Amino acid sequence: MRRSGGKVYLVGAGPGDPELITVKGRRILERADAVLYDHLASGALVELAPAHAERVYVGKKKSAHEFTQEQICGMLIERARRGLTVVRLKGGDPYIFGRGGEEAEALADAGIAFEVVPGVTTPLGIAAYTGVPLTHREHTSAVTFVTGHAVQAIDWDKVGHAETLVIFMGLTTFPEIARELIARGRAAETPAMAVRWATRADQETVVGTLGTLTGMLAGMKPPATIVVGEVVRLREKLDWYGRLPLYGKRIVVTRAREQADALGAALSALGAGVIELPTIEIGPAADSGPLDRAIAELGCYDWLIFTSANGVRFFVDRLDDLRKLRAKICAIGPATRAAVEALHVEVDLMGKEYVAEGLLEAFAAHDLAGRRVLLPRAAVARDLVPVELAKRGARVDVVEAYRTVAPAGLAERAREVFARRPDCVTFTSSSTVRNCVEAAGVQALDGVRVASIGPITSATARELGVVVTVEARPFTIEGLVDAVVGLYTEMTPPSTE
Repeated sequence: MRRSGGKVYLVGAGPGDPELITVKGRRILERADAVLYDHLASGALVELAPAHAERVYVGKKKSAHEFTQEQICGMLIERARRGLTVVRLKGGDPYIFGRGGEEAEALADAGIAFEVVPGVTTPLGIAAYTGVPLTHREHTSAVTFVTGHAVQAIDWDKVGHAETLVIFMGLTTFPEIARELIARGRAAETPAMAVRWATRADQETVVGTLGTLTGMLAGMKPPATIVVGEVVRLREKLDWYGRLPLYGKRIVVTRAREQADALGAALSALGAGVIELPTIEIGPAADSGPLDRAIAELGCYDWLIFTSANGVRFFVDRLDDLRKLRAKICAIGPATRAAVEALHVEVDLMGKEYVAEGLLEAFAAHDLAGRRVLLPRAAVARDLVPVELAKRGARVDVVEAYRTVAPAGLAERAREVFARRPDCVTFTSSSTVRNCVEAAGVQALDGVRVASIGPITSATARELGVVVTVEARPFTIEGLVDAVVGLYTEMTPPSTE
């Protein structure tokens, strides 16, 4: 049959951790025109789609279906016929109890071009993130996957003695399944476990036996997958994920969205559930005229001081030729220095302490009398550096290179985040604290540990009534991560109070 129009991609989103999507799946998402996603697909993956892309939730829970399967297939077909690139984003793998086969059949019958992109299926995620390998030379050489939806439809005589048995969607029916297995000779002492939200920071694991697990599942809710077999005994020895220092901790990152990755990735790698709450947006100066005029006279300056990587970014955006740089360059800290050096430009001076006071100390050995200094920075910033350099005889021109504002909808998002009582919130600048408190109210932070990147941020927090639990040393993202880890290990840093 001749195929026409757009194309549909059935993409496996993986078991929960958004980083477990395949490279191909991510690439297709990033050029999608429409994304139809399930309840089990990470919201972080949905956001990989371009800004113009349509996002449609078509998830199914036990008692709540947004759309019928027939309607979902119709939506895929209709969008493809309009010439769109359509992604059907499915938890786990499309062809492992994901109804991907039904959707592929419907697309084939309608003459729609489609492609299936495999995903890490949930049992594989469970195996990796709970320390329970589904196969092991000394315990099992066979694995059986079954669905627990219709217990009577399964031939338990055939599958009940599988060395490793993985039961999808069997949380509510497990009491009946356990009875069937034991009735057919499976030992009640056989190790068994249930795992909810596998591979995510809120992963929940309950371990027992075939005979005891039923009584241990009262507080667990779907979605959960159950594993029965001797391999479950290996969990205590091989559970690397549960031993990560930030495992299970929900940590709020308040940096601007485009800058949150470094901090969020570092925390996630240590087991944290990262909650992005961008409290600032960074944009160009309200009036670029002063910066442009300073750049036009760049050859007249002896020193160019950058107090943030953002200052570097927006300064260079207005600079048409890097060869105009004649001045010596001072950077406030390593992140700013890295931003300068990424331009293949040398940094001449950096303080030992990555704050304004450290920068001033670095200038102590330099004669600034009559020297011209250009300081491109945020619209709102401390005046310590220009004031002190002027006292030393420098002619300092301060120009607005960029400004920070609160994102639209911040108040609603902040209330939602803090209503769920995160374990810790991180602040990387005074503006992140100020905007967060203004949006959520200082009371929202009661009982939440607060990690600050440095003394200036901490001082702003205290002025607003926020108790700072820990402060980074050094005043960098790496130092902030270490400080957060210290909160949850035996090497807890002292309070900054």
